[in-house]
Amino acid sequence: MEVWIGRNGERHGPYQEEQVKEWLRSGQLSPDDLAWYDGLADWRPLSMLFPQDKPAPAPNPYGPPPLQTRPASSTTYFDYAGFWQRFGAWVIDLIVLMIPSMIVVYALGGMDAYKHLLDQIQGGADMATSLRDYAKATEGASVTSLAITFLYYMFFEASKLQATPGKLALRLRVTDVHGQRITLGRSAARNIVRLLGAVFGLIPIVCYLAITWTQHKQGLHDLWASTYVLNGTAQEQPPRQPSGEHGHFNA
Repeated sequence: MEVWIGRNGERHGPYQEEQVKEWLRSGQLSPDDLAWYDGLADWRPLSMLFPQDKPAPAPNPYGPPPLQTRPASSTTYFDYAGFWQRFGAWVIDLIVLMIPSMIVVYALGGMDAYKHLLDQIQGGADMATSLRDYAKATEGASVTSLAITFLYYMFFEASKLQATPGKLALRLRVTDVHGQRITLGRSAARNIVRLLGAVFGLIPIVCYLAITWTQHKQGLHDLWASTYVLNGTAQEQPPRQPSGEHGHFNA
């Protein structure tokens, strides 16, 4: 089991349970110190979580080293999602979005336009003219599908889930540069770049290839909106604030 510890307004960890117990027994941690692990609703004192592991009468100066300060906003410790993880999430979302897109195309006459295009091609009509007519006939369906895609990404990534269904399936989440949930405005800014990529047919190139060489594995849309895509779902992260009933930890 992995345990998070709070210190000086910051979260530290996660650490292995046995390591925390050892620090508790040696006096490095106090029974009143607060901790959290997956499954708890809120932070709890160590004395409640590990009542059998009481500290020695005096701290051992040769025991485990102090917990190192780790600023919550430090990017050094973020677990950035890689290119193939994010590309896989995009593929899943693409499949999900095909359902409403097909409904829109059918409802707005896209199938009739496609049949008309085939008839023109088989009849020997000019290809450029046929394609131009098809694009004009399906313009409404294309714009509506783009709007659905934009709203899909914007609302899911700004929600409490911090992820689209594709990202959830691969245990990813979208955050700001401090690792926190993004606002609806930031999500909209992030996905405007994605929308422009869709208009020009360059989604994988424009939005994703930059992940392979940027320091924090950011795509163009991440750089524009100052966002990260990290491993681990939002539900797997510890609460931001302890209950405060035991005082000196504010994780």
